[in-house]
Amino acid sequence: MADASLAAMAHSPAADMKTPTPARAPQPLASRRYALEIRQHMARRWQALILAIALLAGLAISAAILVAAGVPAGELANEFVMQTFFDAQNLRAVLFQAAPMILVGLAGSMAFRARFWNLGLEGQMIWGAIGATAVSMWQVGPESLRLPLMFVAAIGCGLLWVLGPAWLKLKLGVNEIISTLMLNYMAANFLLHLVYGNWKDPKDNFPYSPQFRAFERLPELGAGVGSAILLAGVVALAAWWLVGVSRAGLYLRFVDANARVAHAVGVPVRRTIYGAVLLSGAMAGLAGFAVASGQEGRLTQAFYQGYGFSGILIAFLARNNPLAAAVVALLVAALFVTGRSLQVFYQVPFSMVQLIQAVIVVCVASSDFFIRHRIRRIGTGNAEAV
Repeated sequence: MADASLAAMAHSPAADMKTPTPARAPQPLASRRYALEIRQHMARRWQALILAIALLAGLAISAAILVAAGVPAGELANEFVMQTFFDAQNLRAVLFQAAPMILVGLAGSMAFRARFWNLGLEGQMIWGAIGATAVSMWQVGPESLRLPLMFVAAIGCGLLWVLGPAWLKLKLGVNEIISTLMLNYMAANFLLHLVYGNWKDPKDNFPYSPQFRAFERLPELGAGVGSAILLAGVVALAAWWLVGVSRAGLYLRFVDANARVAHAVGVPVRRTIYGAVLLSGAMAGLAGFAVASGQEGRLTQAFYQGYGFSGILIAFLARNNPLAAAVVALLVAALFVTGRSLQVFYQVPFSMVQLIQAVIVVCVASSDFFIRHRIRRIGTGNAEAV
C-alpha cells in the first residue's frame, strides 16, 4: 500500500508540474572578475586589422606631434607623400638611404627569427666597414678584385663580431641582449681609435680615413641611383628564399615556435640558431660596407648612428618577414628624408623624427598584446569572453 501511494503521488498532476527556475539577478559590478588568457590562435585577417589600427594610431599621434611642433596640418600629406615619392631628387635620396636600412633590417629579422635578440647591429656594421676599409688601405689584391674583396671582408668581420655573443648564449647561457649591446660600445671606441689615430686622413687631418679610390666605390646604376639598393634587393630576395622555401627556413620556423619541441622532434636547434645569428651579423656587416663604399666613400666616425634602432624597428614592423622588411625600410628611409626637409623648412629638430619612430614602435608593440591575449569575464559558475 505504501508503494502504491508513492507511485500515485509520483504520477499525480502536481508532481508532473515543473518548478520554475528563478531568474538570475544581474551581477553587481563589484563581484565581476576578469582573467587575462593567452590566445591559442587568431585569424590572420584579424591580426592584420589590429596591426593596421595600431599603425594608424601611431601615425595619428605622430601627426599631432608634428602639428604641435609647427608643421601645418595641410602640409603633412604633401611633405610625406608628394614631395618624397613623386619628386625625382627626393626619391633618389630615399633609395640612397634605404639600401643600408634594408640590410640592417634583414639582419635584425634573421636573428629575431631564431629567438636571438641581436642588439649589436651597429657594432657589426662598424666592423663590416672597418673590414672593407682595411682592404682598401692595405691595397689587398688587384684593382679588379678590390671591391669584391671589400665585400667579403665586410661580411666576415660582421659575422665574427656576433660569433662571440652567439657562443656565450648557446654554450654558457649568457643573455645576448647584454653581450651584443656592450659590444656596440667596444666597436664604436675602436672605430674612434682608428679614425683619430693611424687611419686619419693625412691630407685633411680630419677624423676619417683616406677616400676610397674609384674602383673601390659601389658604382651607380644610372639617374643617380647607386647600386647599393640593387645589392640590398638581391639580399632581401635571397633571405626570402632561405626563410620561406629552403629546409633551413623550415627548421628556423620550428625553432621560432618552440625550441624545446623542435629539439625533441630532431631539428638541429643549435646549428640552426648559429646559422641564423651568423647570417644576421654578415648582413649587418654588409650594411656597413654599403654605407662606407656606397655613401661616404671612406670610413667616418659616426656613419653607423641610428641604424641599430632603425633595424630593430624595421624587423619588428615587418614581423621578421624579409620582403616586408624591405618595404618597411623604404618607408623608414622616406621618414628620414622627410625629416631633413622638415628641419630646413619648418625648423623641426631631427630628434622629432626619432620620436615618431619610437611612437610607432610603442603602438605596434601594444598591438601584439591584443593579438596574443584576450580578456575573459568570470561570473559565478561560468566564464564569458569579452
